[in-house]
Amino acid sequence: MTPTQRAFAIVASVGTFLVVVELVRRRKLREEYAFLWIVTTGGMVVLSSWYGLVEWVTHLIGAVTVTTTLFLFSLLFLLLISVHFTTVLSRLTVQVRRIAQQVAILEAERDRAAQAPASASEAAGEGEPESAPQPRRQVGGS
Repeated sequence: MTPTQRAFAIVASVGTFLVVVELVRRRKLREEYAFLWIVTTGGMVVLSSWYGLVEWVTHLIGAVTVTTTLFLFSLLFLLLISVHFTTVLSRLTVQVRRIAQQVAILEAERDRAAQAPASASEAAGEGEPESAPQPRRQVGGS
């Protein structure tokens, strides 16, 4: 790896780390997911600054070139992210279905409760109550 490539890789890794920290600070990225991204960018910084480690891992897994190793780990990372988000999405789908059912039940109960007093007054033959004139009270003497 040339010094220019190494410098670019380090700058890109540190830049990604700073973007993740800024997203967390602005509350655009939840801390729950920030940990994963911070670990990932930390790994990117380590691998881009310590090229010997990348070569060692390449020989360890039996890959021919360093780029193959980097692509393999990138694909594994994307696979893990996809599985994680799929489980989160599945859990949220169940929660949304349960909430929709609860809202439907509450709306049905509200409609039934609103119809019950109206039908009870109609059955008793009472319409709108008419207001009878009130006698005037005299203030003072007599």
